[in-house]
Amino acid sequence: MDYGVFCRDEYHDYLVYRELAYRERNPERREMLMRLAEQERRHYDFWRELTRDCRADVGRGRIALYMALKKVFGLVFLLRLLERHEKEVIARYRAAAERMDPEGRARLMEIIREEEEHETSLLDQIGSNVVRYVGFVVLGLADAIIEITGVHAGMLGVTNSTIMAGIAGIVVGFSAAISMASAAYLQAKHDGSLNPAKSAAVTGMAYILAVFALAVPYFVWPDMLHAFVASIVTALVLIGAFTFYSSVILDKGFTREFLEAVALLFGTVAGAYIIGDVLGRTFGIKIVE
Repeated sequence: MDYGVFCRDEYHDYLVYRELAYRERNPERREMLMRLAEQERRHYDFWRELTRDCRADVGRGRIALYMALKKVFGLVFLLRLLERHEKEVIARYRAAAERMDPEGRARLMEIIREEEEHETSLLDQIGSNVVRYVGFVVLGLADAIIEITGVHAGMLGVTNSTIMAGIAGIVVGFSAAISMASAAYLQAKHDGSLNPAKSAAVTGMAYILAVFALAVPYFVWPDMLHAFVASIVTALVLIGAFTFYSSVILDKGFTREFLEAVALLFGTVAGAYIIGDVLGRTFGIKIVE
């Protein structure tokens, strides 16, 4: 078994936690991150004693990637991502422990215990509110993508004007964003554990951002079909992004959640297009630029 891989992996984790601690402004979180970094350094020392093939380079590219993820998605997301990696590492450590002498096995089992506990202890302290607010963000994005894409699909049967379709999506989306934000406010107020204003704000902002992202293609491409396809691609990208984010934060599987959201999207597109086309033909309101 290649212990050098374990050694280098622990060294990289040590550098990541140390860098996170240096950049953390909250004193309590900084102290916890420094403790995690020190644990990873001890784990690195353990594996370094067992192998001579431990070229523990600085790994600046990996650190830069993690810092970028932290800046974009937040500390909780990054810690959840690291926690997923730790689960894979722990499985390999257990297999390695079976081949060690009693003393080495005992030391490795202590390392496994620390690996299982350290991210969880930090996440329990800083992640609970973030996880709850993520639900409001996901709700706003998911509802906006489905509803506004449905509006655009329905407009295919009514008009060939991309400008009209884009405006319709924005008008409907703005009204729906207010409705969703109001519902989030009342839900948080009833629940009592979250700030109602913040819950409404994150829901409404997520909705509005998705609405404008989906409407942009209709103001860029003059051809209705091209604009619709570009908007669908945008919707798929948004679905992939928020599904990945929420799957990491909420510790869920990505593939099933993504496929369900995509199926719902295309089901809405098909139904809205049929209704729009039928109404357009029935009432003779097909508008051509």
